[in-house]
Order: sequence, then C-alpha cells, then structure tokens
Amino acid sequence: MIPQSFIQDLLNRVDIVDVVGKYVQLKKGGANFMGLCPFHNEKSPSFTVSPTKQFYHCFGCGAHGSAIGFLMEYSGQSYPEAVRELAQSVGMSVPEERDRLPPGQRAEQQARSVALSDAMTRATEFYRRQLRGAPQAIQYLKGRGLTGEIAAQFGLGYAPDDWQGLESVFGSYRDDVIAAPLVEAGLLIESSEKRDADGKPRRYDRFRDRIMFPIRNTKGAVIGFGGRVMGQGEPKYLNSPETPLFSKGTELYGLFEARHAIRETGYVLVVEGYMDVVALAQLGFANAVATLGTACTPVHVQKLLRQADSVVFSFDGDAAGRRAARRALEACLPHLADNKAIRFLFLPAEHDPDSYVREEGTEAFAAQVRDAMPLSRFLLQAVTEELDMRQPEGRARAQYEAKPLLQAMPACGLRLQIIRELADATGTTPAEIEAICGLRSDPARAGRFAQPRPRAKRQAPTGLEQRVLQLLMCYPSLAARLDEDSRALLLDPEGADAEVLAHLVAACDEVEGQVNFAAFSEHLAQSPYAEMYAAARTAVLREEIEEEPATQEFDAAVTKLLAEPLSRELERLQAAVIAGTADEDGKQRMRWLVGEIHRRRRLG
Repeated sequence: MIPQSFIQDLLNRVDIVDVVGKYVQLKKGGANFMGLCPFHNEKSPSFTVSPTKQFYHCFGCGAHGSAIGFLMEYSGQSYPEAVRELAQSVGMSVPEERDRLPPGQRAEQQARSVALSDAMTRATEFYRRQLRGAPQAIQYLKGRGLTGEIAAQFGLGYAPDDWQGLESVFGSYRDDVIAAPLVEAGLLIESSEKRDADGKPRRYDRFRDRIMFPIRNTKGAVIGFGGRVMGQGEPKYLNSPETPLFSKGTELYGLFEARHAIRETGYVLVVEGYMDVVALAQLGFANAVATLGTACTPVHVQKLLRQADSVVFSFDGDAAGRRAARRALEACLPHLADNKAIRFLFLPAEHDPDSYVREEGTEAFAAQVRDAMPLSRFLLQAVTEELDMRQPEGRARAQYEAKPLLQAMPACGLRLQIIRELADATGTTPAEIEAICGLRSDPARAGRFAQPRPRAKRQAPTGLEQRVLQLLMCYPSLAARLDEDSRALLLDPEGADAEVLAHLVAACDEVEGQVNFAAFSEHLAQSPYAEMYAAARTAVLREEIEEEPATQEFDAAVTKLLAEPLSRELERLQAAVIAGTADEDGKQRMRWLVGEIHRRRRLG
C-alpha cells in the first residue's frame, strides 16, 4: 500500500498541466486550460485542466481525475504504475520501493533496468533498418496486405539470417560487459554446452530470418519481441523469454498502438496472433490486441477491462479455438462486473480474422463482432455440451461442471442471472444451485432465497449540504471552524444526510498542512462515498472561489443547516406538549427553539 501522505506530497509537486500537455494540445482559457478530450470524439473543446485545483474534467463525457487518474485512463496503467511514473518524473521514490532495497542494491537494479531498456531500443532500430534492405521480407509483408505506413506504426523490422547480426550494433559478443544485458534481455542465447577457444560460452542471436514485432508496454517502451517466420519453419512465432522487462502473462501485443481506437470504438478486440493485430489495424479495426503466445490470464483480463467496458475475444471455430476460449472464460470470471460486457466470437474454422475480413469484408466482420456470444451463454454452453440434459445424470454433471466456474465469480447480478438459467436447464431452483455450489456461507440460509437484512438507504446530500461538501472539498481547513456543539448537531445520526458529511469532516480533520484539491479528491475517491463526492467535485470544477468568500458562505450554510436538528427537537417537544407530558422547562425550551430556528433560517 502506498501511503496517502506520499500521494499528497507527489500531487503537490506534479503540475497536471505538464502531465496532460504531453498528450493533449492545451490552450489557455481564463484561469484554466482547454483542449479536445482524449477520451471521446469531439469537435469543440470541453476538456478542461485546472492548474489551481490540479484536476482535469471533461464536461462532454464526464472523464475527470488527478494527474494519477489521467495516466491510468489515458495509458491504461495500474494505480501503482501511474504513481511510479509521476514519482520518477519529479525525482521521488515510491516508499514501497525505497524501503524494500538498500541504496546500493537499488542503484544497481536501476542501472540494470536502464541497460536492458537501452538494448531493446537499439535492437528495435537495428531490425527496422534491416527491413529496408530485405526485399524478401518487404514482399512478404506486402503479400499480407500491409503498407509501409502500418509497418512503421507498429515498428516492424527484420532479423537477418545471421548468427551474430547484432554485433554490428553492440560490439563483440565475446565481451562479457556487452553480452550480459543482451542475454538478460533475451536478444542473445548463451550456449550451456558449446564454448569458444578461450573457454567462454558461445553466444548467438535468438532471432534470425524473421519478421520482428516489437512488444511495447503501456508507456510505449519496447520490452520484448515476437519473431515470425516467412515460410513454413517452426516455431511460427518465436517470442522473447521472460526477462526483468517482459512477462508474457501480463503484457498484450498492440495495446499501446490500440489505446486511442479502443476509446473511440468502446471495446477491445482480442485475437490470437501478432499478424492478425497489424492486419486488422490496416483493415480498419485498430482496436485489436493479442496475447503473447500464451493463454489469456486474469492479469490480461484486468488490463483489458481497464481499457474498455466491453471486451470481445476472437477465436478460431475449431477444437483448439474452443479450448483457448474456455481458458479465456476462466480467466475472466474473477473480474466480472455488471457494468462490463465480455463476449466470444468464433469464426469459421477455415478463417482467422485477417482472412475473414479480406474475403467477407469489414461490414461482415463488424456484424460478427456485434453478434458475438455473451459470456453467460458461452459458460452455459460449455457446462452442458455433450451432456444428455434429459437424464438426471446429465443435469447433475452440468451442475458439477458449473460449480468451480460459479465459485470463481464475484457475487454480482450476472452471477445471479447465470444461476437462474442453470437452474432452469437442470430442473432445479436457483437456491438449490447456490447450495450445491457452496455459494452461501450460512447453511441455515441455503436452500432458499433469504431476504437480505433491511438496510438504511444511503441518502444523497440535500442542496444546502451539497454546498457545504463542495466548500469543504475546496478548503478542508474550513472543518476547523466547526465547534463541538455544531458538530454534535450537524453530524447528528438522526439526520438523513449526515453520513456523508460526517465522513468528509473526519477526512478534513486528518489533513496535515496545505493539501491541493487533486490530492484531497484522490483520497476521497477511495472511500465508500466516492459517487457522492464525484457529484460535488463536478460542481467545484465549474467555479473558482477564493478562500475568504468561501469561508463566509460556509459559515452561513452551516448556520442554516443547524436549524434542522433544532427542528427535530422542536417537533419532539411539541408532541410532548400536545400529549400533556411536557414540564415547564420543556415549554420554555420550545419557545426559544421557535425563535432560534426562525433566526437561523433567515441567515445565509
């Protein structure tokens, strides 16, 4: 866990205008900067960046956040990745990393990482230069329908049929200092058996006579390669091995190049090969990515769902394609949510996506994508196929097959819908399926749909309370103006709207020193009330208010709000008077309350 104090310090040092300005052309517009939103298509700028609040907000699509949130949304980075990139840009070390390693070891690790990155960059340029002078490789790419423009976009290259091709760039492989980072980066293979005359292990190029596909991370840096043969050789694809930079189970080919198209189309298309990704981009489907010679993993799915709310997996319709789809299904289950859609597209056995588009056309392929099978249907199909559902044994086996899949899913509306369909298919009730699959932790509740315990509905703040929230979000120090009596009345648990305000006042009390709006908003976004804070934040971003008028407005709003708990007390006393149970002190208090409430409601 990265400490919140570090996040606040980081966002105090970073300038969001500089961060966003690297990716969006911004122009000054009053106190803020404006530009075309990078998260949706628009002709008139509705995307604003506030240097005072250190926050961005699009009034067209609603995208908003701090510098951390922008990198996560734009580049598809995880929260820790975005924090690390920002920290690096201002010379800070993330506490998790700083505390784990001693200074000497940390410096050594950083130097190794720089050497590996440099090796990958220089190798990429070498392969690209080699492609220009390799007519057979150029002819192969043209035969696959690729233009020079698309090849340049993906940085395609060619590894010559040479055992020591990279020596022309890096120097002699016999030099251990030169060879060490190249071996570690997976560019060279070091033989464990063959040795040179001086006893050193024989070293040679891993990639030879192959079309080279650079694999980039979310920041665009090359971290590995995929090499494809041009003829009938094996393996058809040769990938970089696992290295400190590259892990096949976490990276996706083409994600960096596809990120803009994914946002424009609203979905990401997952295919099986590098060539499919590049060819589809050429044919108008620039939102395609591919796994790296391995089955889809839960980490892949998590990364995909950060990019879009809709994911379509495309597989061949043969038995191998079905097996790959089943593995992808299992990887998806832990990350299912009711606001995410995952579908499966099975092409005819004789086609891959590239060949299908070329033969049937883009409209036909787009229709296939639209009609792709929902995850729920594929799951139910997978657990019932080849079973005789007319027999008890077949229905029981379907329940047996479904059990681990349902257990892997989070408790959400989609799981409930799948349970109901499975119950219908197996002649049971949803509650019986839940009991069989162990989805109820309390055995007394298994076997029936028990009603959840009634819960008080979380109220959205009123108009006046919403304004207090906005002012506190702008200036957390205003919370110090609330004395004990005011807090006792204002945060009275009987008040329908007190829950959110109580949380915000507590968060304000925890703030030490000056904190900017972005850092404080980032903290509030991690709370259970994030949705309500988001509504208040949108209003804050629409205005600029100085601290002095904000203080005056806050005091007046609080004074008016305090009339509400006094009104509840007045109602209780009035009821006691009507019932004849009020004493003289109560009657006197009631008369004072009437005047005080009237006075407070006139203020502000």
